[in-house]
Amino acid sequence: MKKYIYLITLSLFISFQVQAQKGENNVNQLLTVFPYQHASEVTDALTTMGTWKSAEWKVLFKMLDDDSLKLKATYALNAYVHIVSLENAKKIKAVQLLKKQLKKASTNYATTFINAQINLLSAESVVIAKLQSLPSIIKVAATKQVQQNSAQQLLQLQDQMDKVKVNGNDFQKKSILIQAAKIPSIGGFVFVSQFLAEAGIQKEAALIVTRLALANHTITGPIVRQALEQALPLISGEDSALLVPMLNAHLKKMPYDYGFISLFNGKDLTGWKGLVSNPIARGKMSEAELATAQQKINESIQKDWIIKDGLLVFTGHGDNLCTDKQYGDMEMYVDWKITEKGDAGIYLRGTPQVQIWDTSRREVGAQVGSGGLYNNQKNISKPLLVADNKIGEWNTFHIIMKGDKVTVYLNGILVTDNIPLENYWDRKLPLFTKEQIELQAHGTYVAYRNIYLRELPTDVNITTSLSETEKQENFVQLFDGTNMDSWIGNLSGYLLKNGAIEVNPSSKGGGNLYTKEEYSDFIYRFDFQLTPGANNGIGIRAPLEGDAAYVGMEIQVIDSEHPIHANLKDYQYHGSVYGIVPAKRGFLKPTGEWNQEEIRIQGAKIKVTLNGTVITEADLKEATKNGTIDNNEHPGLKNTTGHIGFLGHGDVVRFKNMRIKKLG
Repeated sequence: MKKYIYLITLSLFISFQVQAQKGENNVNQLLTVFPYQHASEVTDALTTMGTWKSAEWKVLFKMLDDDSLKLKATYALNAYVHIVSLENAKKIKAVQLLKKQLKKASTNYATTFINAQINLLSAESVVIAKLQSLPSIIKVAATKQVQQNSAQQLLQLQDQMDKVKVNGNDFQKKSILIQAAKIPSIGGFVFVSQFLAEAGIQKEAALIVTRLALANHTITGPIVRQALEQALPLISGEDSALLVPMLNAHLKKMPYDYGFISLFNGKDLTGWKGLVSNPIARGKMSEAELATAQQKINESIQKDWIIKDGLLVFTGHGDNLCTDKQYGDMEMYVDWKITEKGDAGIYLRGTPQVQIWDTSRREVGAQVGSGGLYNNQKNISKPLLVADNKIGEWNTFHIIMKGDKVTVYLNGILVTDNIPLENYWDRKLPLFTKEQIELQAHGTYVAYRNIYLRELPTDVNITTSLSETEKQENFVQLFDGTNMDSWIGNLSGYLLKNGAIEVNPSSKGGGNLYTKEEYSDFIYRFDFQLTPGANNGIGIRAPLEGDAAYVGMEIQVIDSEHPIHANLKDYQYHGSVYGIVPAKRGFLKPTGEWNQEEIRIQGAKIKVTLNGTVITEADLKEATKNGTIDNNEHPGLKNTTGHIGFLGHGDVVRFKNMRIKKLG
């Protein structure tokens, strides 16, 4: 019997040893890809790590305690942490794993490194534990964040940061940024991005804004792009191996349109003007009358609206402050603060108003709270509930407007739910489609900060149509922003997005997208938007199979001014007939702006006009009578008809407003 038990024990021991050895072999084999240069090299490895059992993880963490093995384990674990940080469920599971292994770490290196990874994933880390010894303003952040919605959390963090800026240190600031990392919004992103230039905490800020942007693709726009470009060179060490390639790819495909802009720069009144009458009265004024009135009122607002400590402050005297630009459908964030008996508001499309007031003013009905559409008579005017913070504290609005309907969140709480805003100036008329945003001046102090806005794509601003002249000249639309019915080919390689056809970066090569119809002689007009270094092309008189640059003709669409294209041949510049006729350079708009192009081909004669300038004009027969510039065969030159296509190379390029006129 004893012999039998011994044999079973030995068998189990051997089995465990075999499994352990197998686990160790699996880990060692996986770690061969670390350290690495390109994120694509580790995609499969990181996916596999997500399926590991405790045996594999035990091997990896044991390596961290071994000086001869810790390097590959360090890179692998850091890369895994960055990947799981983008998904909340995986992030929670990873934190639990790290905390468990932290207790088993036997070297200072392993302890420090595992702590660092916990800090990246969760505020419930060693850093937070240390906060107990810090001033009370920081303890509040650690203990109360979970009890607040993200809007209130952000207001609290901004207050805390203002206080530690005076007498605090970098450790305290980092602790606040760790809390902000848990707020996946444009507000959280912009708050952290303010510290990208502060030496002691800029690297932590860079990591946080990068991860916020990668995890939330609605965080886009000029202010986001600027911050991420500033963060990019700050990411170093093991963090850079994975995050830098991911961030570069993210920046390249990030949309330029319909992203957040800042309406207030914290320094002056750039982008703002004084109020001249109301929208109906302004519409009746001549351009000269309006300009004269505007100049006069702009002089007076300089003393009525002042910049103090980075805040936009109304002194209590004067009239409304208005945006230079008019806005239609939009999403807006703005922080505001009033004093006792305060009364203010925000006009949307030049129309009063999303209400701001001191709720103690019961004599005027202010007890209902701020955020309602005060001047509505037919539709609901009162907020759903009171969500105001105390007088003297900061509040934040999140306002969404689509059509005439307004939704308002005050301090993260819904107070106005998709309610039509009435035309106060003439209630018989519908609300204006577009108008300026106004900050109401109502005789009491009010301060504003963090004013961010993005325009929303709608049928009104994404749909394109032919001009009257084009209709008379028999142009036909090939794409109006709403469907791809006129196109065939690699439809999965192109996305219909915000009124444009966009090359799908996740589809290898992008592929070719062609018109259903074939064309011989024609004038083809379109708008396009490049991303940095992007490459595409317009195929003309092309068949559906083969390389359109040769079996048809390709008109280059490329960011030929980008440094990565410094060694292009002259026949590869934007607007060139590829390999045949070079184009003039210097007429592309800055990257991210929309360009307008026209391709005219009639027989052998071709002309390309970019943003109003002819950059290519040639007789193709004459240009190739002694052979082609690139010395390649171009049988497509003999084609008299064929499809028009987009020739994608995997880079994000956007096209819209396509229309065509047949010639002859």
